[in-house]
Amino acid sequence: MLLEPPIDVLIKKVGNPYKLAVIVSKRAKLLQQTLTTEEKEESPEVSRAVKDVYTGKIISE
Repeated sequence: MLLEPPIDVLIKKVGNPYKLAVIVSKRAKLLQQTLTTEEKEESPEVSRAVKDVYTGKIISE
């Protein structure tokens, strides 16, 4: 379950929950292909993708 960052804040940044799901899933897939095993063990791909959206590293169009 995702507690931090709050879902409401993420939805406001992106626009709607469906767009958020697509953006996070695409970013997580890219991270899955590029991260090393050690990096994956440190923090899961989906968590990293959500943090990227929250910090503004990933911006919706």
